[in-house]
Parts: sequence; C-alpha cells; structure tokens
Amino acid sequence: MANNNLKLYMVLLGCTPKGRLTEQHDIFFGIGTSLQSMANDMYDFWPDSGGLHIDAWREVTCIDGYDITIVPKEEAVVPEHHLFLLNLGGYRPGEFEEYHYKTLVVAKKMSEAIKESKKSAFYQQYTFKGKGAESHIDEKYALDVDDMHKVQDVLAPHLKSLYSIKISKTDEGIEDVLHIGYTKLKKV
Repeated sequence: MANNNLKLYMVLLGCTPKGRLTEQHDIFFGIGTSLQSMANDMYDFWPDSGGLHIDAWREVTCIDGYDITIVPKEEAVVPEHHLFLLNLGGYRPGEFEEYHYKTLVVAKKMSEAIKESKKSAFYQQYTFKGKGAESHIDEKYALDVDDMHKVQDVLAPHLKSLYSIKISKTDEGIEDVLHIGYTKLKKV
C-alpha cells in the first residue's frame, strides 16, 4: 500500500559553482514528505553546493491522466508505463541563448514519450531555419531532446532500494501545481 505521506518531488536546483560566471541549473528528483525532508539528498546531488537553492518545484502526483504514487519496493509490480523526464532544447532568432523545456511524460517506452513531446508548444515555437538553429536533432531519436531519463532510474540509490513509482490511469486526476520562484534551502 502506498504511503500517502511520501511524494515524488521534481525540483529545479540553482547554484553558481566556483569558477562559473552564471548560475547553473539541474533537475533533482526525490522522495519525501516535504522539500526540507530531502535537503541532504539535494546537497548530496550537487556536492559543490555553495549558494544552492530551489528555483521551482512540484509534487509529482498526476501527469496526463495518470496518478503518480510512491510504494515500498516490495509492493512494486512490473510497470506497464514509465515516467520520463525530457529536456527539450531550442532557439529563437536574434537571442543569444539556448532555451530548455523540461517536461514529464507517461509512456510505455521512450519512442512514445518522444512522440508526445513533439506536440508541445515549446517544440513548435523554439526553432527556426538557420545554420544549427533548428531544434537540434538527437540522431538516435530524431528529436530535439538534450536529455531523456526514466525518473525511477535517476533517483538516489538509497531511494531506489526502498521505493518504486506506481503509475495508475485515472479519470479524476488534478494536474500538479508548479511552484515557481526562489526558495531558500538549508542543509539539515
């Protein structure tokens, strides 16, 4: 039975590591009862963490009509669907920047997740014709995916040994609330 207090969190961490000129970002996935309950895992994830903070976060509870819950590893079954993180990259004319869009997709396999991501507004709007400015194409999947991961695979080893992500079809799911903006993080 799922522990209703434990949630899967997706966190956008920010930090300006020593020797860098601009703030860097990465996505952290953790399992906990709150953001603060995962603070040590976040610092372990980003060891050179002077000034580590949260720029956005969400409890991952519902994606495209699928409920996302955490179950003990011993209650896990072989999943029919997986939760994927896709990091799409794109450009805009006259802007000195590569933009990224991080999205979660529930699908049976990577090729289905990629097909779904092609429907996103980001995919349509952040590309233009020009040398190297089209949405860059990953040769393996023929899509502008900088990175793609099964979320279960990128959890910290101690979490993977204890918990699994359960994905269930639902008709009543309410999409997750996105919490955008700076949140201070303190190591426990």
